[in-house]
Amino acid sequence: MNESLPRLWEATVARSPSSVAVTDAATGERWSRAALAEAALAWAGSFEREAGRSTFVRRRVAMSVPNGPGWLAAFLGLLSAGAVPAPIDPSEPGEAQLGAARAIGASLLWRGGRLERVPAGGAAPAGPRPASECLVKMTSGSSGAPKGIAFTHAQMAADGRQICETMGIRPHDANLAAIPLGYSYGLGNLVVPLILQGTQVICISSALPHALASDAARFSPTVFPAVPPILGALVASDVPRRSLSSLRLVISAGSPLPREVARSFERKFGARVSGFYGTSETGGIAFDAGGGATLAGRAVGRPLSGVRIALGRSGRFTVSSPAVRGRGSFPPADRATLNALGELVLLGRTDRVVKVAGRRVDLAEIESALRSVPGVRDAFAHLAGGPGAALSAAAVTALPPAEIRRLLRNRIASWKIPARIVALASFPATARGKTDAGGLRQILSAPRTATSISTLRAARQMSAPR
Repeated sequence: MNESLPRLWEATVARSPSSVAVTDAATGERWSRAALAEAALAWAGSFEREAGRSTFVRRRVAMSVPNGPGWLAAFLGLLSAGAVPAPIDPSEPGEAQLGAARAIGASLLWRGGRLERVPAGGAAPAGPRPASECLVKMTSGSSGAPKGIAFTHAQMAADGRQICETMGIRPHDANLAAIPLGYSYGLGNLVVPLILQGTQVICISSALPHALASDAARFSPTVFPAVPPILGALVASDVPRRSLSSLRLVISAGSPLPREVARSFERKFGARVSGFYGTSETGGIAFDAGGGATLAGRAVGRPLSGVRIALGRSGRFTVSSPAVRGRGSFPPADRATLNALGELVLLGRTDRVVKVAGRRVDLAEIESALRSVPGVRDAFAHLAGGPGAALSAAAVTALPPAEIRRLLRNRIASWKIPARIVALASFPATARGKTDAGGLRQILSAPRTATSISTLRAARQMSAPR
């Protein structure tokens, strides 16, 4: 079987050229598979004319393009030209985009409707890549520095198949694209299903609750890959129940979905949320079919079809599947176990065990205890300060900190109760939909008079690269 994504896309178009491939909710325009394929080939031709075919073949090209039909056309165009696309975040400052492109050894950067040559000097040398290399996922990992993770055509196709088979995503479904197409989650749940089987992508006009709900009511998506901040915003809004009535599958990934949000979403919209867990290096790992584990807050689901999990010491585990980069197996930075139902239960990250007064404590245990307090929707723990650092925590709640501490006494040892608890209306989120851990650390390390989200945003704006 030829696992080349361009070949697989050609076969999908040939099966039903007139079927809708992508809808632009902002304009109402619908693109058929044939029209999207034609636009992609036009892009491929323009790329080659502008820079020469030899510049593209088996070379990495960073692409900074916002979500929409243009993203899909440019991505497919780069693949058709023989390039190795590396999607990067278009919301990042220009110099940061150029730095990311340089770091992964990209020869060119496509942004703002033009190609730019990337100066040499990155961590990865520019030049021809193996013929099997398909694309590069961008991740900052735990270091915060941009890093490229290369995948083959076969690995990306395998991830898409495992996701579609396990989640029951079919060619006639319509995916509501509220997450960035270029992130690992978007590639696996939106882009590759389109390429493999023609599953329509509906690009939303805005992620604001009323705009998103209006798009859903107008274009009737059936599958909604989302992140906790979007689901939480929908729950908190006055969006009517009927606006999301076409959805048969709602997915949450990127960070743990608070149990209270899952329950509120079901009450408000009559739909359960299914948790999904994966990493950039492995693609999808586990999925909560039916949403029961997510609703109970007990696990992230069972391993996807084709995924094998081997448990090691101290909660470390290895994921193996045809979708995993490199040699097919990878140990995530999370710790986990399998419960009696065969579900994967996350125990916290391997780097989150800290010492408090000479005793070890897992920050994930503190967060779990906080989330078990009625009225606490989410929690984040941190060892704030330098020498003599003390446990601190942020909680999404309306409860006063003193009441939270009182309720924690019957849940964890007294020495594990955070010395400082900051109550917030919501947690800041990254563009990927994950909890902004760096931002929360800033809040918990700031003076007690400077713990509001507005203060955090001002601080981050001042420190952002220009």
